[in-house]
Amino acid sequence: MKTCSILLLLSLFAAASVAARQKAEPPPPVVASAQKVLGEISAGQFDVVEGRYDARLSGALAPGQLAMAWGRVLAAVGSFDSVVSARVGKTGTLDVVILECKFQKGEIDVQIAFGPEGKLAGLHFGPHRDSPPPWTSPVYAHPDSFSEQPLTLVNGKFELPGTLTVPNGEGPFPAALLLQDSGPHDQDETIGPNKILKDLAWGLATHGIVAFRYTKRTGKYGEQSSADPAKLTVDDETISDAQAAVALLSKQPKVDPQRIFIIGHGLSAYLAPRIAANDAQIAGIVMLAANTRPLEQLLLDEVHYVAAKGGETPTPDDQRQIAAVEEGVKKIESPDLKPGEMIPLLGSALPSTYWLDLRNYNPVAAAEALKIPMLILQGQRDFQSPPATNFNEWKTALAAHSNVALKLYPDLNHLFISGTGPSLPQEYEKPGHVDEQVVADITAWISSGKLPPPPSLK
Repeated sequence: MKTCSILLLLSLFAAASVAARQKAEPPPPVVASAQKVLGEISAGQFDVVEGRYDARLSGALAPGQLAMAWGRVLAAVGSFDSVVSARVGKTGTLDVVILECKFQKGEIDVQIAFGPEGKLAGLHFGPHRDSPPPWTSPVYAHPDSFSEQPLTLVNGKFELPGTLTVPNGEGPFPAALLLQDSGPHDQDETIGPNKILKDLAWGLATHGIVAFRYTKRTGKYGEQSSADPAKLTVDDETISDAQAAVALLSKQPKVDPQRIFIIGHGLSAYLAPRIAANDAQIAGIVMLAANTRPLEQLLLDEVHYVAAKGGETPTPDDQRQIAAVEEGVKKIESPDLKPGEMIPLLGSALPSTYWLDLRNYNPVAAAEALKIPMLILQGQRDFQSPPATNFNEWKTALAAHSNVALKLYPDLNHLFISGTGPSLPQEYEKPGHVDEQVVADITAWISSGKLPPPPSLK
């Protein structure tokens, strides 16, 4: 059974995964609410469930789609039997319940999210997965060589909890601001059992570099991340907070304010040249898996890739999902797109202002205009930002620039975790760590302004 053939993820940004935590008995009322929703779904009362959608979910999911999704689940795993267990967690302002459900032919996890007012904010049907194992320190990090302290980023009315990781010693030290990929991520950029930014923070601090990471605004505030949710842009999602975080980092006692670097992953890497263009405090940028192509084209390529991998012919459900994404991309790229519209895409809905803003952004041109040092790193096995198009375009445009260093890692995926064979989303559920060589290369580049010479380069 293909994961993508039964996937229905309905949240602010579909790319995010929620790691729910087990709660002690008795279960909180939100579990009873989730079980009630599941009971209504299993009884075919789809109109009742649809009546509980919040505004964003209503915009993302047309009437009747829930019934179709549930029908596909039943076709894949047979009739519904019972709820085996429940886990409860929180992502931003959402309460999230994961119900482990027994069906005739197997188990399915039903993930149900509720907003602050009790409205349904998300639904997700997927193969059962056990709770991820606890995160463990990577071997290259030495916790006795640094300390961590809470540091809240305040940007206007938004307060984002974060962590400052500081090497032992007097300093002043160079510092790195760590920024997440697309999705409402926590400060560690938790994806399944993996914590991408925590790996980087601990690895960098072990080698004498202060690191600051914080919960992404969409991770805490959801659709309220903009003063006007209908006008959300990447400035609200990422850029404004990143610039405020640079200013906050420059005021920390052990930080050298002349050596503050941004390390962006995925979406934040794509936006890093735009962030740095208007902030003279930034000494350099590190771009991990930065795309050059428009985001909507990346998403379309991704659904094609996932549907076709493993030598399987895309199922009718896969084909319907691809067609839906193609329709969303057409709307995003239409010259008739106007402010005030909501664009459904991969079970999520974003305002047209988000896409209109990015339409005028060229990351390569923005990077070419920068004079500060830039380090561009890419995994060869990355299917979300494929190097054949994105990294090669960075290389063609910037390889001759003396302020730019580039490196490709043959064995690494989009999370910069090592593996073999073609990468697929299921790989993200396996515990791993950001590759040690990546941490070593970033450390050397920040410390000396260049990558280590061969033979350390792969």
